Amino acid sequence: MATPFILSAAYEGSFATFESLKASAFSEFAFAGRSNVGKSSLINYLANKKEMARTSSQPGKTQTFNYYTINNKFYWVDMPGYGFAKVSVTLRNKWKKEMETYLGNREQLVTLFQLVDSRIKPQANDLEFSRACIEGQVPLAIVFTKADKKFKNEVRKNISDYQDELLKFVKMVPTIFITSASDQTGKEEIVDWMKMLLEKN
Repeated sequence: MATPFILSAAYEGSFATFESLKASAFSEFAFAGRSNVGKSSLINYLANKKEMARTSSQPGKTQTFNYYTINNKFYWVDMPGYGFAKVSVTLRNKWKKEMETYLGNREQLVTLFQLVDSRIKPQANDLEFSRACIEGQVPLAIVFTKADKKFKNEVRKNISDYQDELLKFVKMVPTIFITSASDQTGKEEIVDWMKMLLEKN
């Protein structure tokens, strides 16, 4: 049996601003998505730890850059959610600015995983985020979450529609992963992707 790639995972710390992030030589994989898209659930699933990242039914709970040390060699970064979070416009704009600064300036960033809920039709703010990242040359991969087997037909159509919508604005759709934390699917593909990119660095 092959040795698992993710051997250890631990919470490192939370940082409210890009300027407060500490200098590090570790590579980083960031996770972003609309509020309540399942970022914490995916991170816990990838790490095989049920409560490393706190999950909540309350949108907008992640309000900082939350860092997790993986294998004592690289980081996962849980970024503030975007979309329908019930917060003030001022705070929402602050998150947006901090995320843009991170994505445009963090040299350690290897891949940004944008999480998209596979159970719903393509949303304008998801498509806008994808487009901005691609046009800004951010290393992007799209992770469709909550792709449970019971929603199979619905999921297939929504993912196809999302790609079609995105191709109206960009020439090529980035790498796509399809996951379900509840059905325990999609983990190996994402972990293998991380391993491959780290070996290239």
